[in-house]
Amino acid sequence: MVVWHEQDDFWETVPLFDEQRLEMAPAEVDAVLSLLNLEPGAAVLDLCCGVGRHSLQLARRGYRVTGVDRTTSYLETARGQAAAEGLDVEWVQADMREFVRAGAFAAAINLFTSFGYFEDPAQDRQVAENLFQSLAPGGRLVMEMMGKEILARIFRPRDWRELADGSLFLQERCVCQDWTWIENRWILVKDGSRKEYPLGHRLYDGAGLRALLVQAGFESVALYGDLSGAPYDTEARRLVAVAQKARL
Repeated sequence: MVVWHEQDDFWETVPLFDEQRLEMAPAEVDAVLSLLNLEPGAAVLDLCCGVGRHSLQLARRGYRVTGVDRTTSYLETARGQAAAEGLDVEWVQADMREFVRAGAFAAAINLFTSFGYFEDPAQDRQVAENLFQSLAPGGRLVMEMMGKEILARIFRPRDWRELADGSLFLQERCVCQDWTWIENRWILVKDGSRKEYPLGHRLYDGAGLRALLVQAGFESVALYGDLSGAPYDTEARRLVAVAQKARL
């Protein structure tokens, strides 16, 4: 059976990258760069780059960017935009469990809850180790996701919203496995047709994510409540981890 995150139809149909989401990219990249403290022109890995909204912003600022994603249509969109702007970005189609390029990057980013998709926790560890190995000594990783503590505070079992094109997007959620996993049911109703997708992913709290990254080899891990560097406390909006690889 093909799992949800390996289905192209899921990624091509579900409205993850609407206009509002795309418009947020410049501010998000500004915040990420403030956490990374990069040298001009540094090499950056965008793992699970999607349609390239962050990769393109980084390239516009002069960084050497490698965007990695498994979805063909996302990479085609990203390549087209880069070509239209004359931006030199390396686009790689690969599974995040398999992509690793030893010591190649000064920084890596993994944003928008693009982590924890796999039922076997060892595969999450593999992704974290791939990121660690792909960083040069002293390199930094920024991960951003919905943290377990935040979800517990704002949890709603179901909600819906109307999209700009008039379609309806419905979501149903169930926390399970002792608060380590969330099962979702996403339904898109558009032009009289209905598509339904089940999807699940692992839930990480701050301590658990830090422990995983330390186990992967990172020397230090700082946690924040959003990309601007706010505290990871009761007011946190997202779980952001900034992990550093030791210098030689």
